[in-house]
Amino acid sequence: MRVIFAILSTLLVVSTASNEVYPTYDNDHQHPRSSSITSRQSTFIDAEELTSEFWRQKAQETIKAKLQQQSIVSRAKNVVYLIGDGMSSQTTAATRMYLGDENVVLSFEQFPYVATAKTYCVDRQVADSACSVTAFLSGVKTNYRMINVSPAVSDSDCGYDREESEFLGLLKWAQDAGLATGLVTNTRITHATPAGAYASVSSRDWEDDSYVTSDGCDVAEYPDIAQQLIHGEVGKKFNVILGGGRRHFVPSTELDDENVAGSRGDGRNLINEWKEAHPSNSAYVWNKPGLQSIDVSTTENVLGLFESSNLLYNMEIDDQQLGDVKPKLTEMVEVALKLLTKRTEGFFLFVESGKIDMAHHGDQPRLALDETAEFSRVVELVRNMTSEEDTLIVVTSDHGHTMTYNGYPKRGNDILGIGGYSDEDGLPYTTLSYANGEGYYNTYKDVNYAERLDISSLDLSDYHTKYMATVPLSSEAHGGEDVTVYASGPMAHIFRGTVEQNVLPELISYAAKIGQYRQTENGGEDDDEDDDPGTGSSLAVYVKLMVACGVVALLNRLKW
Repeated sequence: MRVIFAILSTLLVVSTASNEVYPTYDNDHQHPRSSSITSRQSTFIDAEELTSEFWRQKAQETIKAKLQQQSIVSRAKNVVYLIGDGMSSQTTAATRMYLGDENVVLSFEQFPYVATAKTYCVDRQVADSACSVTAFLSGVKTNYRMINVSPAVSDSDCGYDREESEFLGLLKWAQDAGLATGLVTNTRITHATPAGAYASVSSRDWEDDSYVTSDGCDVAEYPDIAQQLIHGEVGKKFNVILGGGRRHFVPSTELDDENVAGSRGDGRNLINEWKEAHPSNSAYVWNKPGLQSIDVSTTENVLGLFESSNLLYNMEIDDQQLGDVKPKLTEMVEVALKLLTKRTEGFFLFVESGKIDMAHHGDQPRLALDETAEFSRVVELVRNMTSEEDTLIVVTSDHGHTMTYNGYPKRGNDILGIGGYSDEDGLPYTTLSYANGEGYYNTYKDVNYAERLDISSLDLSDYHTKYMATVPLSSEAHGGEDVTVYASGPMAHIFRGTVEQNVLPELISYAAKIGQYRQTENGGEDDDEDDDPGTGSSLAVYVKLMVACGVVALLNRLKW
């Protein structure tokens, strides 16, 4: 029977092959075949790449490098946790091209250990920054738009039991362990991602009291985010606070340092209240000269608010020649590290590059890639200013975006330029495009998708230009794909496999021996003798973590 089946199968294959019509295009790519191999090759390609040996040698070099990797199993004295907000894998790949070519490697892509994290909310398939920051900082998945509040609570609810439903995570655990702490962002310091470091609210919009009261809630019972930064359990203990959002700390009846009115409705000036709470060895700054004039040897606490709202994009700072007055993310992080590294007990620094996300929301990839390049420089700075032996650096994103890196452009093609021409309407398309957003109006002539616009006239060198998008939205949406996690330093080797996003703070706290890992199973303070996962009670915790990661990876594979 098997023989008969084999014969019939062979006849079927032969019959099918003999009747096959060979098209004039590549079945995989649906594009016309080139007349010769050389016609597909760009002059950009290095001659060595045309040899098989080149690629085999590169593979051998990679294997050799991986075999030489040595895990660092001591406790992480310091932690630097960096978030590229909205930094999808397509964003990082396109940024390599923006910086040169495919051979460019971003600073964090050189880290020895990599994992992926699943980003959904409890109630949404695609996350926003509020539910995702709750997961990757506090270890709990929650609902869309909510920060550090149980998913049993509803959005904008002000009738829940705060003591029962609210929680905080990594920054509190670090402070409880005696570490110095810092927070740096180029968005409003009260924006969703930075707020996750110190605040608990059922609505991410509650950046100051006026937003709380507009939802019919009592600020005395449910304090706004800005108030929690200045007077909250975690916020008031920060050694470094650098970002934007001055308006949420200043009354609507007052002007801030740049003569912009505040937005608070309670008449309180929280900047002055911070100064009163830190009368000595502290500094409040609002521009780059003030930031750079800080005496890091004597200053213990810094509050820096550099814009009424979000900080400017790097390109805007350069274009408007504001480099002398407006700090970039690298400059803020450098000062933060100088202030924190002098602390002998160790430190925890949380950094957000939030403008990547905001550029994507505007369908403006030139800005997004430039911000990602700046973020890569920030990570490189952190590595240069710290030691791999005692500092755990974790780099990841909170969620993705709908930007795609697509088409079949030749090597050396401008990543922000025309990627090709449609074989249906003959019109050009860009290598980078979006699934939705305002870029729709640069893509189609009307809302009926009747006819595409010819984008040849668009100035793609202008960072304001909105790129092609399929669905019209007032703001481009997030993507629901997994995000990459890069780790370097002590215990970085436990960042492997595919995990739920809320596992990340547990891995970090284990590496730094903070939170629930601060004490041994016997109840005493943890010490260096237990730092090696091969000894003492740390072994049990380590094994549990690795088994959990393995089970998740196995379940994902079985599901696939």
